[in-house]
Amino acid sequence: MNPQPFDPDIAVTGQISEHISQVINLLGEDVSRQGLVKTPKRVGEAMQFMTKGYNEDPEKILRSALFEEDYRQMVIVKDIDFYSLCEHHLLPFFGKAHVAYIPNGKITGLSKIARIVDVFAHRLQVQERMTTQIKECIQNTLQPLGVMVVIEAEHLCMQMRGVQKPHSLTVTSDFTGAFDRPQTREEFMKLIR
Repeated sequence: MNPQPFDPDIAVTGQISEHISQVINLLGEDVSRQGLVKTPKRVGEAMQFMTKGYNEDPEKILRSALFEEDYRQMVIVKDIDFYSLCEHHLLPFFGKAHVAYIPNGKITGLSKIARIVDVFAHRLQVQERMTTQIKECIQNTLQPLGVMVVIEAEHLCMQMRGVQKPHSLTVTSDFTGAFDRPQTREEFMKLIR
């Protein structure tokens, strides 16, 4: 898979770098030390990459590969790897998203489902909101018979600090339409295991 090239905004990188230099100094380090000289710039570029989802339109992505199709069975894209930043501590959370929808005359390219997961992941997030945003984007754009999203993630804010519980997993889900029926949800859960 070839990742899309990313070109950070030089002015924004400079502004972030100035603030990161101050943070490094406040922590008691010398930002002019050899190992830290380029750190503020690298952090500025990394932060822009990790939040690039603010500059992307997920509905436009889905519409870019929209096709008329008379298929009314479950479409599942599972095990979509993602990385995001917890908005509470700016620490990573990461895991897998599983997305299903039941078409109602329209389908989208399968890669577009993975792309919209990335768009929402590349924002300051909480897992619960991200789950709902993915569901609502697909529901609003494709208007399928139903959508279900399950996200399983590890949160470094829980593992590295605070309660310090390594290997803990947070699972969230949200659904609409046909997935209101327990048997449809059960079928989805069985297929993603």
